[in-house]
Amino acid sequence: MAVKLVKHTLSNKYFSFDAIIMLPSKADHSSIKKDWGLFTHGYTASKNDCLSWAQRLAEAGAPAIFFDLPGHYLGSFKEVESFEEFKDHSHECFITAFESLKSTLEEQGYTSQCERVIFGGHSLGALLTLKAIELEYFEEYEKIAIGVGLGVSQHKEVHLFETDFYQKTLDVRRQLVSPAIDSDLVFPWIKEEKLRLKTKNKRVHLITGLDDVVVGPGGMEALEFNLKENGNNVTTAQPRKLPHHDPTLAASHINSFLKKELLW
Repeated sequence: MAVKLVKHTLSNKYFSFDAIIMLPSKADHSSIKKDWGLFTHGYTASKNDCLSWAQRLAEAGAPAIFFDLPGHYLGSFKEVESFEEFKDHSHECFITAFESLKSTLEEQGYTSQCERVIFGGHSLGALLTLKAIELEYFEEYEKIAIGVGLGVSQHKEVHLFETDFYQKTLDVRRQLVSPAIDSDLVFPWIKEEKLRLKTKNKRVHLITGLDDVVVGPGGMEALEFNLKENGNNVTTAQPRKLPHHDPTLAASHINSFLKKELLW
């Protein structure tokens, strides 16, 4: 199915950020699904990591939008004013993205109405999907959250983020985000937030590669356990090759899951 791209700069009360919408061909309206995808990336990365995810959905007939997290310079040079705003409101960017996708579909003459929202993200973006799926704004829709490269660390000794090797790469990568969301602030918050997630009674699918050294052995399983304790319906996939730095490789696994889950 042919795919059309629409570029937008999105704004809400707290942030400005860029997004790309992928629309399936409207030549055959009957083939356009009522499942809409909303995707975002991990810390210091950009929406490019989710391009292949959205493309797979659009080619299957499902409209999708993938967007930059605020303050991430690989996507755009828009700043975050404070860490408090980021941690309290960054997950609400999924609302802004959904509204942009909805208005674009209407402007382009599509008649499809959303019945199910597919939230997806990598690493930090995956954490935000698990927060966004709880937003009251999406209460009327069926929902699925897909988290790639997310887990609760089981490192017994020195965590990867604390090693000399990672710190050397971090010296460069921390300059790719707004000073307000420096890693010294974001990493401890991510660690705490994963342990106090309020996601309840939702459909969640986790995907983490066996070669993902950031999540590490047992990390995804620990998160799965915590989510199930809150009544969520959780499934997992553990591909042999899906390193943390290359979430684009998750596209085929997301596509396979949705085909099976939604009978596409």
